[in-house]
Parts: sequence; structure tokens; C-alpha cells
Amino acid sequence: MIQSERLNFRKIEDSDFEHIAKIMRDEGVQKIWEHYFSDDDIKEWIDRRKKGYENNGIDYLLAIDKLSHEVVGQIGLLKENIDGEEVWGIGYILLSEYYGNGYATEGAKAMADYAFSVLKVHKIICDIRPMNKSSIAVAKRIGMVETGVFV
Repeated sequence: MIQSERLNFRKIEDSDFEHIAKIMRDEGVQKIWEHYFSDDDIKEWIDRRKKGYENNGIDYLLAIDKLSHEVVGQIGLLKENIDGEEVWGIGYILLSEYYGNGYATEGAKAMADYAFSVLKVHKIICDIRPMNKSSIAVAKRIGMVETGVFV
């Protein structure tokens, strides 16, 4: 099990529908993703996570505060294809009520540590929309640098 100082991480399951719906329908998340997630979208999202676990051993994980046991978001490592290159990426999607508490930075750092020490990868990426300044700041706080752009 992956954990950080304040967070436990676990695989997302079908029974987490309400948690995932709350996260993906959060006003802050919808603003960045520019999409409303229907019930079918949520089910498909969960299925993609389960396929990620099956194919890669990891994907987005539920991020749970150790003290309150509240779900704060999803943070994980995803296999991505960027311009024809298969790479590992860190993803973080938090409920807006938890913005500004350092959870994204803490979780992203835990995922980077896991990627380098357990998966033995040589590089990780964060693909972030240019307007998402907060996520860019998180990536920079864990030592990432901009290396390019893609559409």
C-alpha cells in the first residue's frame, strides 16, 4: 500500500461510485476538465482505473486522509501515450474543498517516489493544461520542469 505522511492510497472499486462522482462533478474539477461527468461517464472512469490496475499494476488511486478518513481526491500513476511515446504520468484530482492544503503535492511526491523506487522508471511526466496554474505549481514543487507541449 502506498502512503504519505497524511494520506493513504487504495485502488478504486465499483463501490466508490459516490466518491468518484463527487470528485469528478466538483466545480473546480469541471472547470479544468471542461466536462460534466454523467453516471455513465463515472462508471466508465472506474472501469478505466480497474483496467489500469490489471494492465499496469497502478492507476489513479483514492486518496484518503489518515486522520479524518475523508476522501480528498484521486492521485496516481498512469501509463500514457504522448506523441507516440509510452510514459508514466502522475495525475492528481482533488475535491476543491481540499485545495491549498498540500495534499496534491504530498500525493504527487509519494507517486514519484513509488515510480522511481518500485517501478524503476527513469522519467515521469505530468500532462497539465496550460491554464491550470495550480497543478503546474504542484509539479514544480516536486521538482518537475517543463520539457514540451503537445496537443
